[in-house]
Amino acid sequence: MNIGLYFGSFNPIHNGHLMLANFIVEYSNLNQLWFIVSPQNPLKKKSSLLSDYHRYELVYRAIEGFSKMKVSNIEFSLPKPSYTIDTLAYLSEKYPEYLFTIIMGADNLESIEKWKNYSKILEFYRILVFPRPGFTGGNLANHPSVSWIKTPMLEISSTFIRNAIAEGKDVRFFMPEKAYTYLQEMNFYK
Repeated sequence: MNIGLYFGSFNPIHNGHLMLANFIVEYSNLNQLWFIVSPQNPLKKKSSLLSDYHRYELVYRAIEGFSKMKVSNIEFSLPKPSYTIDTLAYLSEKYPEYLFTIIMGADNLESIEKWKNYSKILEFYRILVFPRPGFTGGNLANHPSVSWIKTPMLEISSTFIRNAIAEGKDVRFFMPEKAYTYLQEMNFYK
């Protein structure tokens, strides 16, 4: 089985994440897409990051009922900060029958050379890249382990969602209903 791994903080998950995931799982050779909720990206600040459990719960509620999508908390039990190569090694050992493909935007491909053991990632795993406005993928755009999928361009961000909520804006149509309801119940980002 070919599993796509979509890493992110999902702080919070929004409809852009889901539309992208849905497109990729329907228009690629992936059998499933797993959202890997990352405790902390070593290249990003931790400010305004909801707890691991709450971000996991938001993703869980957002994709509930979609058999081609799953959410994973695998990185919660791995050493911090989370490094993609460590997660991949763990998953490959735990599920040797699965083929794992990393899903990332062209912006992340441009910075992958800063990642821990990025050359090992390119050597042992496939990377499926979706376009991002203003990014070409950089030096590795045509690497043999990299393939591209022409997804719709969406300009919704978690930062936008957090800021809008902090300003008292109603963003219910930018998020899946169950995730938005949970976010409101917990009074997040206000």
